[in-house]
Amino acid sequence: MIATIIIWIIVGLIAGALAKLIMPGDDPGGIIVTIIIGLIGAVIGGWIMSLFGKAGANGLNVYSIIVSIIGAIILLALYRLFVSRTAH
Repeated sequence: MIATIIIWIIVGLIAGALAKLIMPGDDPGGIIVTIIIGLIGAVIGGWIMSLFGKAGANGLNVYSIIVSIIGAIILLALYRLFVSRTAH
């Protein structure tokens, strides 16, 4: 159980950091928001892949990181869309 949580944190951190590299911008929150976006992005990516009959992000491997990055990018885009609408 603890090992699974640690793996999700590692995958989330990697996915969040890579999503920020792919979509650079001025987002508030720093590393904490990056980790949260990565973790939630991993869940979103895994859920989307499960809709197509593929296994989601499970374990520390390249496939999990790619799925998590895609989910994190989607979440980051939605986050920016929501924040930009509330800021104006």
